[in-house]
Amino acid sequence: MKLSAVITTRNEEANIASCIGAFDKFRDDVEIVVVDNASTDATKKIAADLGAKVLDKGPERSAQRNLGWRTASADWVIVLDADMILPEKTICEILEVASAEPSAEACEAYWIPEVRSGDGLRTKARNFERSFYDGTCIDALRLFRKSVLEKTGGYDESLIAGPEDWELDIRVLATGAKCAVLRNHLIHNEKRLSLARMLEKKAYYSKSMAAYQAKWKGHPALKRQFGLGYRYFGVFVENGKWRRLVRHPVLACVMYFERVLVGFTYLLNR
Repeated sequence: MKLSAVITTRNEEANIASCIGAFDKFRDDVEIVVVDNASTDATKKIAADLGAKVLDKGPERSAQRNLGWRTASADWVIVLDADMILPEKTICEILEVASAEPSAEACEAYWIPEVRSGDGLRTKARNFERSFYDGTCIDALRLFRKSVLEKTGGYDESLIAGPEDWELDIRVLATGAKCAVLRNHLIHNEKRLSLARMLEKKAYYSKSMAAYQAKWKGHPALKRQFGLGYRYFGVFVENGKWRRLVRHPVLACVMYFERVLVGFTYLLNR
């Protein structure tokens, strides 16, 4: 077994089959571990029928992820949400990484570019925005050598969905682990994510931000993640990225409109 895919779920019967099904051609090399948080729909049955190992854990995603990677059989672990799908090329690249012999030069964790599914200008703008984040402190590592998770202890279970990704990244990078961005992407299925629903999710994520900020007060990553200068300007212009911003003024305007709404949502709910 080369890879363990840890998938967290809660009432994801609409998505779980697609997430697991992406690995159908690779089941000799990939173990599927679904960690469910008290679903009341058919999520667990669908996952079990598709051959996944199904576990129960709550109350939050961080605890689910920790149980998943600690149960994993493989030396490499990818952490996914149920509404994510890995294209075949991405899985092949991950298996290449997992098959390589360990060395001092080898990477031990990876960020994975995301492409959101859906139609319309808003989806294009969100994909445009997301493309600026790859490998930055706004991104979150998803593919790990299991030994790195063991070394760090995994996700902070006192943090709910949102900052637990950023918090783990800080500790992974502090170990000196080499990290990189995969060439290929994952697909995030957000076809049903309206603007109102997105802001509702951001409000929920804001609940743990104060605890995260208190834990890492003064850390350079936090200054960028919560500072207006970097979140609204720096990340979009650094390393020559400003050229893309200038080439797509309409997408930039839609992106900034949503960014401002998210900022207000955070301020109102922190």
